[in-house]
Formats: sequence, structure tokens, C-alpha cells
Amino acid sequence: MMKKIFLLLLAGCCISVYAQKKELNPYGLKVESYTDYLKSCKENSNHQLLELKNHIPGLVLDIKYATTDNFMKRRMYPQARAFARKPVVLQLQKVQAELKKKGYGLKVFDAYRPYRITVAFYKEASNKAFVANPNKGSRHNRGCAVDLTLIDLKTGKELKMPTTYDSFAEQASVTYNKLPAQVIKNREFLIQIMRKFGFRVLQNEWWHYDFIGWQAYSLMDIPFQKL
Repeated sequence: MMKKIFLLLLAGCCISVYAQKKELNPYGLKVESYTDYLKSCKENSNHQLLELKNHIPGLVLDIKYATTDNFMKRRMYPQARAFARKPVVLQLQKVQAELKKKGYGLKVFDAYRPYRITVAFYKEASNKAFVANPNKGSRHNRGCAVDLTLIDLKTGKELKMPTTYDSFAEQASVTYNKLPAQVIKNREFLIQIMRKFGFRVLQNEWWHYDFIGWQAYSLMDIPFQKL
């Protein structure tokens, strides 16, 4: 009888280990599927991915990866949409409200990014320093990063920044200062207002902001069409 119980326990452990291995992708990471995501949202509503345009008044979208105007030179997203975790969106609402008082607004280039897109970027990018390594995944894959800039509400035009979006140039770094004074002022204004509401700029990309506490959220590979 004891031998039979031992064998059953051993089998159970093997199944458990096998199941865990099945959950890991080729890079050894656990990446949430749509089913996993729905389950996590039931457990914690903060895990929800909200569509930015539905929750941030006056937000302008320019989703570059839904066009050919990006470093990949091809359309990566089937839809020009932007999503982020609920706490991220709530803080972006505050950023937008604060900016409006000063005559400015946000233009978003990218937010949540399915993990499979990060893999494609890494395989094809000429400069790996500007794309996330699939071995770790991206904050974008967690729904906790946003790429953006500022616009003037009167003209609708972008404020002058050091480079265009997704530039691989050294001028994209937030420590690069061989720039016109107004450009540096605009960059610093964006950095400070985002910091005030819980976002931290990526050092080599002036447009990229990570939400503090991103570590609490899982990597995801959910197509936009399901959201």
C-alpha cells in the first residue's frame, strides 16, 4: 500500500514538473496567454489591460508599429491601438490633466506590446541596445511601459525633442546635451512630469517610460484582437 502511495506521489510530482516546463517558452520565461491573463484579472483587477483612448481624454495616438513608419519598415501590429495595466492608465490620466493646465497633451507611440513582437524586434534590430532581450522580456510586454511625447494643444504639433521616435542615434539618450536649449528644456519637462506620477525614463530612449512597480506584472503575449 505504501509503495503504491509513493508511486502515485512520484507520478504527481513528475506531472507537476512537466506542467511547469510546458509553461516556459524557449527562452525559459513564463509568458501569460489570454487564458492566464483572464484568470489573473479575476484575482486582481489591477492586472486589467485598459485601452488608453477610452480612459484618457484628449489623448493622441500615433501607433508607429501599426504602420511601416518604424525601424522594422513593416507593419507589426494589425491594429493601431494602445493598452496598459489599470494603474498605469490611471496615472497617465493624471499626467494628461496636469499637462492640459499648461497647454500641452500626450501623444502615444506605443504601450503594451505582445511578447512575440519583442522576439521579432530582437532578431532583426541592427542595434540590440535599443530593443529588449527576449531572455528577459520588455516592460512593454508587462503592460507597464509607454512610449510618448508632448504636443502643443493649440497647434496639435509635437514639441521639439532630441530625435524622432525610435531613433538609434546617440542623441536619444537623456544624458546627451549637445542640443538646443529649448530641446533640452522640453525633454526635461517631459521627464519631470512623468516622474511626478510614477514613471521613470529609460536612459537611452527619451520617449520610453517605465511604470514603477512593473516587476509585479507578468509578461504577456496577447494579440490586440483579443483585447
